[in-house]
Amino acid sequence: MLLKALVYVGPKMAEVRDVAEPVRKSGEVMLDVKYCGVCGSDIGIYLGTHPRAKAPLVFGHEFLAVAAEDGKKIKKGDRVVPYPLISCGKCLACRSGNGHVCNTLGLIGIDSDGGMCERACISEDVLFKIPDSVSDRAAVTAEPLAVLVHALAISGFKHLDTAVVTGAGPIGMLCAIVLKHAGASNIFVSDIADKRLDLARKLGFTPVNLANEDLEKIVKEATAGEGADVFFECSGAPSAAMQMTDITRVRGHICMVAVHKAPHEVNLRDLNFKEQTLVGSRVYTKEEFGQAVGLTAALEDELEEVVTHVVPLSESAKVFDMIADPACGTVKIAVDCRQ
Repeated sequence: MLLKALVYVGPKMAEVRDVAEPVRKSGEVMLDVKYCGVCGSDIGIYLGTHPRAKAPLVFGHEFLAVAAEDGKKIKKGDRVVPYPLISCGKCLACRSGNGHVCNTLGLIGIDSDGGMCERACISEDVLFKIPDSVSDRAAVTAEPLAVLVHALAISGFKHLDTAVVTGAGPIGMLCAIVLKHAGASNIFVSDIADKRLDLARKLGFTPVNLANEDLEKIVKEATAGEGADVFFECSGAPSAAMQMTDITRVRGHICMVAVHKAPHEVNLRDLNFKEQTLVGSRVYTKEEFGQAVGLTAALEDELEEVVTHVVPLSESAKVFDMIADPACGTVKIAVDCRQ
């Protein structure tokens, strides 16, 4: 039986193709995929810059599916999302309980075929059931939401802190949503895309358009000249890397959420003189993934707003052009794998 899937076939080439139905292995559950979010890593694969992704490859690790059969715990009809990380279980990180930073960390949709397709077979051990009350549109954000659950946990954030989030893409917007839920007193979100900043304003954040506004000046004016308590870098932009120590207060905290693809300048003197704490954040633990799944219920309305576009699988080859076009105003695109 042949199924439809969005397949990476080479640099800047993605096609909806017929692929063979997956063969279920022991311990796996057959899933009917409902939606799959498009991630920044999918963009890297599409551009041909991801070091591990090899064509042909089915895109997608942010997918929501329905169990097509009973497992040991999962029942037919359950809506589930997979914890997509693949750890070796042997390296120091894995042995010390930090498999999310495994020396050879892999990911569904990069190191094996992903879920931007009609059906997938996934180990039952990594499937998390979505709360019944949560909409599909909110549920499909569970995986990227887990990235921010982890980032917040290690960032040094405290209740009532003033926070800055650079980058109003899906990760930046979800970061601001989690900060609001955790009790931040003021949240500044910066970008150059008007439509994304309009959404930030709608969600109750203070938008800053870097095309014509000075982020440091605005934050300093709002904090009696001191700067933000905590700074989340979610843009990957060189300017953000250079400015983050200026914008953050003495003994403040900086969390690097975005992955910078090239070395960028950082004011290390500020880290010394202001005794700031800088921490990198990569993905999430399995426990934090489960926490994010549970959090979708509390954040449902905001999460639905983040999914700005839904594209049928049959038309999904265009999603990367949509993301690259500022006029489209995308934040998070979800592919409807049933169409």
